Amino acid sequence: MVKLLLSGCLFFLVHASGYPQKSKLNRADKQFLSIIDKDFRTAASQYAILAKHLPPGKFPKTYFPPSGSYEFSNASWWCSGFYPGTLLLLFEQNRDSNLYKEALRMLSLLEPQKNNKETHDLGFMMYCSFGNAERLSPDPRYRDILLSSARSLSTRFNEKVGCIRSWNSQPGDFLVIIDNMMNLELLFRATKMSGDSSFYTIAVTHANTTLKNHFRPDNSSYHVVNYNSETGAVQKKLTAQGANDSSAWARGQAWGLYGYTVTYRETKNNLYLQQAKNIAAYILAQLPGDKIPFWDFDAPGIPHALRDASAAAITASALIELSGYVDNKTSKKYLSVAKAILEKLSGPDYLAEQGSLGGFILKHGVGHFPKNSEVDVPLTYADYYFIEALKRYKDLLK
Repeated sequence: MVKLLLSGCLFFLVHASGYPQKSKLNRADKQFLSIIDKDFRTAASQYAILAKHLPPGKFPKTYFPPSGSYEFSNASWWCSGFYPGTLLLLFEQNRDSNLYKEALRMLSLLEPQKNNKETHDLGFMMYCSFGNAERLSPDPRYRDILLSSARSLSTRFNEKVGCIRSWNSQPGDFLVIIDNMMNLELLFRATKMSGDSSFYTIAVTHANTTLKNHFRPDNSSYHVVNYNSETGAVQKKLTAQGANDSSAWARGQAWGLYGYTVTYRETKNNLYLQQAKNIAAYILAQLPGDKIPFWDFDAPGIPHALRDASAAAITASALIELSGYVDNKTSKKYLSVAKAILEKLSGPDYLAEQGSLGGFILKHGVGHFPKNSEVDVPLTYADYYFIEALKRYKDLLK
């Protein structure tokens, strides 16, 4: 059980990054900073509402505006870390102790997942939550939880394949999804905390194998690669949540962009920087005029296909970080697109009005379109990466 008393003084760590040097704010910067701060206030108010509707032991999953009904999950659901993570990011902005207390309550429910070896999503679950908690208030207990989580995730690594198994499957199959690039940050952090290089080695090996097999010549990625668990040979490349096996599922492209940006940050290997830039070039070429991606870049019915706010938020957050690792011209291009995305998400088309949407922040997320699951609804991970992206942009401006 995680228990941490609130005190009048919390020490906040400064997140090291390669972001561009800050300069004096111009009028446009000040106006956008005002929008960001307003978004934070709206989001905090929304999550105070959301907290009041959670049943005991449950995590928010989504909300259906027509019926006014919620869908909740257990702690083992892959999205369980986003709600406490968002609470912590919001607390960092406004110091509202109620948000912090709610985050700690959810962390106590989430902690047992550190021993969950049946999921590849421990990076999402434990790093977005306990990683932020440890960053904001360093504590040996948080470090132990993160290390235990990294050990559990490492058990899913197969040396013959060179990857961490994503979904469990039938004997002989070894399914790996592009989403798994997002879980490597937990392993990199574990090596930094423990000095144990095995976590780092697993992360880099997974990134290398994914780079080799997941990407097409145009730098778009498949969603799923099925390897032979005994030989490591690629058996099939396909999709689960995209429009078809050869399509570019938008959130998958965003996962890849974010994942290789993190991998470059942690390794300083230019191979990963180049891959992040390659993915960014592909995404930027596909984005429509308002910069909010369709749920799949090859979705039937474009330009009338649904947009995905979650893919937009993840892309914006990744571009902001990536902007710190490239030349000035490219940096400005990335930041321009990220800002355009955030401005659109901050408008009435996507940002929930205060008191609406059951307390969620962003409208129009698309979870699993082919299964008609979580389609055109709010999603906790859309909220998380939107708030993270706003924080990252604000850190550049303030």
